[in-house]
Amino acid sequence: MKISVCIATYRRPDRLRALLGDLVTQQLLPFEIVVVDNDSAGSARDVVAERKRLGAACPIHYDVQPEKNISLTRNRTVAIASGPWLAFVDDDERAPATWLGNLADAARRHGADGVLGPVVPVVPVAAPAWIRRGNFYSWARMLTGTVVPANQLRFGNVLLRATSVAELGAPFDPAYGLTGGEDGDLLARLVNGGAHIVWCDEAVVTEPVEAARLSLRWLLRRALRGGQDFARHSFAGRYGNQSSGRRLQFVIRAIAQLGLAALLALAALPFSRHRAAGWLLKVAANAGKLTVLGGWHYREYAAPLAAHPHDHVL
Repeated sequence: MKISVCIATYRRPDRLRALLGDLVTQQLLPFEIVVVDNDSAGSARDVVAERKRLGAACPIHYDVQPEKNISLTRNRTVAIASGPWLAFVDDDERAPATWLGNLADAARRHGADGVLGPVVPVVPVAAPAWIRRGNFYSWARMLTGTVVPANQLRFGNVLLRATSVAELGAPFDPAYGLTGGEDGDLLARLVNGGAHIVWCDEAVVTEPVEAARLSLRWLLRRALRGGQDFARHSFAGRYGNQSSGRRLQFVIRAIAQLGLAALLALAALPFSRHRAAGWLLKVAANAGKLTVLGGWHYREYAAPLAAHPHDHVL
């Protein structure tokens, strides 16, 4: 299976260097590696050149997409890639030697057009105790071969059939370029078009949780954005047709869930900080759903710097 590995990057040379080292030692070597830099100064150029000097058994392509926009940057990786399969991995992740082979094997065994795998957070031992207990950075995991539910479709560790992506034209919508949510939008459109996307629990990558993300403030902003993403995708019909009645039900449910979560957060606070924080994140997520109605979008990638291809400016 010929797989082009696509990486969007922004000012993270040490992380990118480590990831490229992982990719050139995969048991199933990539067909090619495509790195697109969203830093107009081309700060990743030297890292890619260094990797080439050290040696790589596959071609490594590098390009710069200077406009701040995660969608345009990812679209550029797709335009450059020439393999029949596209694997997407974030520039701060680490990929064990079996990663790419496990994704490919799952695609073959399950006749899939796409495969998602787990991104396992690595929380520093020095993180506050309430953060370590809260498990705030993890995503749900499933049995290998399970069809991924529409509301759990995400990037960070995904393999897609290139022809399925090509049918969408420019696959990532630039309207999400500063807010995020372009990944869920793309995957939902693929599924709505008939793509078969499954889970592979063995295709693990890891991701360090950086210091800038070890705070309630960061977690609340991420939850707010997640709620906004869900609402935008819902109102765009990504999870089914949206009649006026269904939209009203969506709003009423969000208001009710927000109020209940706020009460539970207050009730939990004297006894358990991490449980209170968990309920506050549900408050923020439902608030995010409602703010979309007023046309406000949290532009996470418009910040000058942050901590992740899903957390910093692309």
